[in-house]
Amino acid sequence: MFWGRTPIDKLIDGYRNFHRTTFARQRRRFEQLAAKGQKPKILIISCSDSRVSPSMVFDTPPGSIFVARNIANIVPPYNPDGGPRSIGAAAEYAIKVLKVSDIIIKGHARCGGVHALINNGSGLPQNDFLKPWVEVAAPALKLLPPNFESLGEAEKRRVSEHAVIQNSIMNLSGYPWVRDRLEAGTLRIHGWHFDFEHGKLTRLEHESGEWVEVK
Repeated sequence: MFWGRTPIDKLIDGYRNFHRTTFARQRRRFEQLAAKGQKPKILIISCSDSRVSPSMVFDTPPGSIFVARNIANIVPPYNPDGGPRSIGAAAEYAIKVLKVSDIIIKGHARCGGVHALINNGSGLPQNDFLKPWVEVAAPALKLLPPNFESLGEAEKRRVSEHAVIQNSIMNLSGYPWVRDRLEAGTLRIHGWHFDFEHGKLTRLEHESGEWVEVK
């Protein structure tokens, strides 16, 4: 007989605790969200990594952020060719339906997807989707500093993660309905990076191109 608690058992335990505590405290808010719908003003495009959930990092109540997640927080270039486009669909819904005012591309430290991109898929198992997906962000390699190869491993990871965020910002800015809102001054795009090991959030200053810690 198996006496241990399975991951699913622990998840159900978590649900029961949520229902008993958080849901009980915020029941009225959930009822209002059901009746009136969601009206978040921020879209966060984040990595799927289990260590960096946006709602945890930013301590947000339900209904306050619209989140799209994928491996390495990648935004592909604009290409509405009729194929499935998850991030494009999320961004379009956020902008055209929810009318968000801000979009955050949130990367993070020790990102496995960025590592796979920089190392040409090294360390990945045989795969059908992973390597082709991270290669969508290959133009980010052109944003790496000229002295990249001389940097230490930690610094290589950091500047690579920054480059992928910046590449996603450039790609997203090329979507016509994003560009229209940017030019009208009704939308802002932000680049943020979260170091979960040290609890450190940095943001990209667009004018200077510097990454500045959020105090």
